[in-house]
Amino acid sequence: MINILFSVVVPSLLFPSQSIVEVLRDEDCPSMIVPSRPFLQRCFPDFITRNGILTVANETLFKDGNNNQRSVLDLKDAANQVTAMQQGVERGISSLMNAKEVGMKIFEDYANSWDWILIGLVITMVVSLAFILLLRYTAGVLLWLIMFGVVAAIGFGIWHCYWEYSALSGKRGANITISDIGFHTDFSIYLQLRQTWLIFMLSLSVIEVIIVVMLIFLRARLRIAIALLQEGSKAIGYIMSTLFYPIITFFLLAICIAYWAVIAVFLASSGNAIYKVTAADDKCMYANLTCSPKTFSQSNITTVCPGSQCMFAFYGGESVYHRYILVLHMCNLFMFLWLVNFTIALGQCTLAGAFASYYWALKKPNDIPACPLYSSFSKAIRYHTGSLAFGSLILSVVQMIRVVLEYLDHKLKGSQNKCARFMLCCLKCCFWCLERFIKFINRNAYIMIAIYGKSFCTSSRDAFCLLMRNVIRVAVLDKVTDFLLFLGKLLISGSVGVLAFFFFTRKIPVIQEEVPSLNYSWVPLVTVIFGSYMIAHGFFNVYAMCVDTLFLCFCEDLERNDGSPSRPYYMSPGLHKILRKGEEGAKLCAAS
Repeated sequence: MINILFSVVVPSLLFPSQSIVEVLRDEDCPSMIVPSRPFLQRCFPDFITRNGILTVANETLFKDGNNNQRSVLDLKDAANQVTAMQQGVERGISSLMNAKEVGMKIFEDYANSWDWILIGLVITMVVSLAFILLLRYTAGVLLWLIMFGVVAAIGFGIWHCYWEYSALSGKRGANITISDIGFHTDFSIYLQLRQTWLIFMLSLSVIEVIIVVMLIFLRARLRIAIALLQEGSKAIGYIMSTLFYPIITFFLLAICIAYWAVIAVFLASSGNAIYKVTAADDKCMYANLTCSPKTFSQSNITTVCPGSQCMFAFYGGESVYHRYILVLHMCNLFMFLWLVNFTIALGQCTLAGAFASYYWALKKPNDIPACPLYSSFSKAIRYHTGSLAFGSLILSVVQMIRVVLEYLDHKLKGSQNKCARFMLCCLKCCFWCLERFIKFINRNAYIMIAIYGKSFCTSSRDAFCLLMRNVIRVAVLDKVTDFLLFLGKLLISGSVGVLAFFFFTRKIPVIQEEVPSLNYSWVPLVTVIFGSYMIAHGFFNVYAMCVDTLFLCFCEDLERNDGSPSRPYYMSPGLHKILRKGEEGAKLCAAS
């Protein structure tokens, strides 16, 4: 344990020629009692008073160098001499105490539950992988189970919220509104309010209605979407290595983030260090003035303003170089966006090339080339780097404009010019739509690049024209598959989240003793839910890229071939039978 004594005793022994104010000013001794407590098998200061009395460990009395008993009350006289300094310290401690305590408790929760969080994420990875493999054989049954499972799960959530809402009826304090109690780190307080469960119930009801209405109106397209998903499952089953490509993307993105962070730190710390006077008393005439730490002790500032210090403020200066720091920060941000978009484009082109090699194999799986993922990655790096960089550049320019607009919007928040704010809002909306459109075009252009190896502009034109010739399928089938994949991600992350909720709240009697002691049960719970969704999103992104690639290949196959012996279809017989069935299939697949 750490026992740090106040400077009532030590200065009189070690610094007899200096007053207490001078000792505190020169920081020869600590200016306050700092109790300690164990934390992660280490000793850390404990600023919490016990029973209204500030103690050192659990003791209120201690001995000085002459073996005289000293009490914490002996601090009073010294505190009166350094009132200004102590008041500043107390204000700082009181303002940071709550945030520090909450942060330490959250860190403790992570330290105590990190292994269980990791187990939850591994479970999500295994479930996601098994889910995609099962789609190959039971796509129809499994996807219908997903839809009804999500509807049933949300329905159960609505019933549970209503049951909790009714159970709290008549209980004392349950009718208090959330705005009355304010923000609390203990979320269990909110679960004791009827308004909380009413909000949950209404939100789930709206989500349930939206999902049911979408399923009713899209029921005629679900069978076609299921056939496309089943074909995608077969492709992934033959090229299993594609499921682990997101790890490479994550590694490359980590490098991009590290590069941006290092450059940003170097730019932020460039220039000369600026120091300013920090005074305990706001009335000090030298407060916030620049100073030099080398000559500060010889100046009269410490005499005029006791307790003042020369503290580092920021890096700056009047040099010509420093005037362009903001411009350099913007250039660094632009390069970061460009590198991130290029990394994502490289992944899309690589996956598209691997899945296209599956589709254009006449006899599957015999004609599928060996190591299709590695071959596609090598071609993308060797032949298509310029096209991927150009497409990423266009997207990065639009994103950079959006960043500038957000910065201007932040600066104009206090502006009274409604016309300017309206124009800015319109620009933000337009560039958001433009970014979404460019992402859609780029994604399909990278697929065409992977198939034919043409330039970015040519591939963008071909992809756009091909999609416009099949605009009904693009608007319906593609979005239906996206909706089904979203339900899959929702079901997996939600199931793991429910399991984590019952585990961390000790509602599973079999393993109740294994649950770690936590300050906030929501800390590992939120981490598991968010991490589960991101893992499922990574797996299903590969699946979505597979479906999009097969979708474009199918449309191209219909236009290039007619099913005759000289020009046979490359699609599987089952997919061709469903997608070309009846008059509906003919309308969907007709070229303009």
